[in-house]
Amino acid sequence: MANEFTFSISTAPFDEDYTPSEESRATTNFANLARGEHRQQNLRNALTMINRRFNDLAHWDNPTADRYIVELEIVTVELQFTDGGEFREFPLLEVLDIHVNDQQTGVRHQGIVGNNFSSYLRDFDFSVLLPAANEGATEFTLPDEFGTLHGKLFQHFLDSAAYQERFPKPPVICISVSTSKTYRRLENHHPILGVEYQQNDYSLTDDYFGRMGLTVRYFMPPGSVAPLAFYFRGDLLNDYSALQLIGTISTMETFQKIYRPEIYNANSSAASIYRPTLDQQDYSRTEIDYDREERSRLAVTQGRFTEEHFVKPHGRVLQHWAANYPAPAR
Repeated sequence: MANEFTFSISTAPFDEDYTPSEESRATTNFANLARGEHRQQNLRNALTMINRRFNDLAHWDNPTADRYIVELEIVTVELQFTDGGEFREFPLLEVLDIHVNDQQTGVRHQGIVGNNFSSYLRDFDFSVLLPAANEGATEFTLPDEFGTLHGKLFQHFLDSAAYQERFPKPPVICISVSTSKTYRRLENHHPILGVEYQQNDYSLTDDYFGRMGLTVRYFMPPGSVAPLAFYFRGDLLNDYSALQLIGTISTMETFQKIYRPEIYNANSSAASIYRPTLDQQDYSRTEIDYDREERSRLAVTQGRFTEEHFVKPHGRVLQHWAANYPAPAR
């Protein structure tokens, strides 16, 4: 059964000339920056922030702090399958891939894929399925099928020839920590990832990524003011080089400063016991336009699109595939 679901990968450069195509997900974080009157300045400022942060962290043999340039590429993954004897395609996910250009040696280093992960099916799970299950409920209810199909499709993609022939290592998905949880600083300290934090109770997002076969750890990199959540397969601390980890940190910390400045562009750093909040007033704004409320509304729209064009019309095929797909051990 697993072989009946295959994948195609397409890419597009994410630079100051990037313009989202008509097929791009409207809630994709990087697409939000590329709209409106100041789109090119938005993109230029974001890329400058990424490069400065990269060179700040990769400071050895880099006295002028301009040795490295980060190159980003949008990776779009289409799910391909057959239903009713007809070939079907549906956009499964989008992520950013990273390369790092060393201007001193001329070497172009492969970074880590997975940054800025977004998915139509995830929009459906969080913005359609979950609210419907809790409408009128007296206590929070998690549907039995919540995240199951998405998780199996994601793991199937990572194990596919399409992924493994293109990307040498598993992805790392780096996002904000949860505003509903409390994080405690540990003694563990990594030279690149920084000081580790831990929470005793996983968030709904942590559980969702767990269904995708990913483990989570929380680190606050040197010079950062709040920990980031890193979701990964394998060994985060030893499977990737210093430059690869720096590429992910510089990229995703920049996006979080734009999207959640209350947390990641705060004027004071996280304490040893830390509860992130968007009600924080002591923070600095970036010179980049971003409409957080619009993105939340669009998530509902795209979740309903997924229900109409993927979940409902192909439900029988999807359920049959998922029931027969042996989820890899986590």
